[in-house]
Amino acid sequence: MKVIGVRFRTAGKIYYFDPREFTIKRDDHVIVETARGIEFGTVVMPPRDIEETKVVQPLKPVLRLASQKDMEQEATNRKKEKEAFRICLEKIKKHNLEMKLIDAEYTFDNNKVLFYFTADGRIDFRELVKDLAAVFKTRIELRQIGVRDETKIVGGIGICGRPLCCHTYLSEFAPVSIKMAKEQNLSLNPTKISGVCGRLMCCLNNEEEIYEELNRKLPNVGDYVTTEDGLKGEVHSVNILRQLVKVLVEVNDEKELKEYRVEQLRFKRRHKNKKDHTSTEELKELKELEKLEKKEKKEQLSKLDE
Repeated sequence: MKVIGVRFRTAGKIYYFDPREFTIKRDDHVIVETARGIEFGTVVMPPRDIEETKVVQPLKPVLRLASQKDMEQEATNRKKEKEAFRICLEKIKKHNLEMKLIDAEYTFDNNKVLFYFTADGRIDFRELVKDLAAVFKTRIELRQIGVRDETKIVGGIGICGRPLCCHTYLSEFAPVSIKMAKEQNLSLNPTKISGVCGRLMCCLNNEEEIYEELNRKLPNVGDYVTTEDGLKGEVHSVNILRQLVKVLVEVNDEKELKEYRVEQLRFKRRHKNKKDHTSTEELKELKELEKLEKKEKKEQLSKLDE
């Protein structure tokens, strides 16, 4: 089945459409119909054949390649969004609602205006919707999103000094956990493994697979090993990436720390959680972080690309 991949926002989810008879290239703009109405999208994946099982049916066709008039309409919509954002802020203040407005978005056909916001708990915004509908004379949708999606929209610079992954290329959020930080031998200080959004950094997932594979080859700290030169000792520390192990051995009745490559050792790996030196305060913060992650999943807040 031949399809093209289309995005409707930077680093947004990729949706498949039928290119029909159109000659379409990467970075072309197209007009398509979605559940939200008529939309203006950017082609990020040129026509290609993919398995039918990977396509959500029914596969909708591309209506047309975007004309100059369509591009002008899209530019006008972007300007109108700034004004809509300003008006919505005023109305939120007027109704004294405890919510933080993040973004305003017009559908291409102006059939609907969407407002994205964050808030602690649920907000009764029925009166606000009525007020906004009276101003814009169109359908209004207020969508409560989580802090991860807020950061995806707003953007920023990560602790690595680069633009945020979620704002530049991550189309979907991969599940991350504190277990990943432990697996990668990172500090469990929440300030060091949390992103701008205050949740665990998405990049913890990037190298998790290779760390799991490398860790399977290594003994745990505290395990007893036999070296190739016949010495027996306790594992003091491991270098995961270099696959080196420091072993505390006894030589001539004196304890000595020696470094070995993992293939120079014989051992039976014990599956136990190694003791970490996380402070009580850090452990408390980590538990709070885990609670926030679970709370966000439980609340099932709207996603940007729903």
